[in-house]
Amino acid sequence: MPLAALIFDVDGTLAETEEIHRAAFANAFAEAGLDWTWDVDLYRELLKVTGGKERIRRWLDMLGADAPTLAEADLAALHAAKNAYYGAIVRAGHCALRPGVERLLREARARGLRLAIATTTSRANVEALLPAILGPDGASLFEAAICGEDVLAKKPAPDAYHLALRRLGLAAADCLAFEDSENGLAAARAAGLRTIVTPSLYTAHETFDGAAQVIDDVAAFDLAAWID
Repeated sequence: MPLAALIFDVDGTLAETEEIHRAAFANAFAEAGLDWTWDVDLYRELLKVTGGKERIRRWLDMLGADAPTLAEADLAALHAAKNAYYGAIVRAGHCALRPGVERLLREARARGLRLAIATTTSRANVEALLPAILGPDGASLFEAAICGEDVLAKKPAPDAYHLALRRLGLAAADCLAFEDSENGLAAARAAGLRTIVTPSLYTAHETFDGAAQVIDDVAAFDLAAWID
């Protein structure tokens, strides 16, 4: 099939951001006077749930009777504070692209391919991250950026990918998705997309049955082999 576009997940795919998210959650919890500690193992478990607010809700469920009562407005404020901390950290230069990502983006554009994002992270996070890791024109590389606020159901539901395809005006067969997790792979495949998986710090233990290719990072990805 001819290739017309590449669609990228963000967290763990474009950049190793999850430790930054974890630090941002810790800062937001401390600011709110909550003595919650999400260590690496716990956060890996919580990452099975996509979306920051959804992750907090899952944590409250895990706490059970010990959970504080948080109104929806309180939860939204806590999540907004976390996103603000995340933005401050990435703008300070504490995040980098995964190996090969910038080369692939530039090569794809040079070959006339279109680029899009399909993520379930918040738009504020994407808007903070792209200029920090790709420079002032980073966001302009992507024709469409579908974020968590844009869909009713987050990954592993395919909603983000369906919307990205509609925005691009392309069929799934014309595109290639890039993901780092089982949830992301399930979402892309449910939308009919061939998917390249680059396991990340928090997803290396997962299995990726059905991926078109599983590689350490996109530095090992040969775009020409998918086009020529």
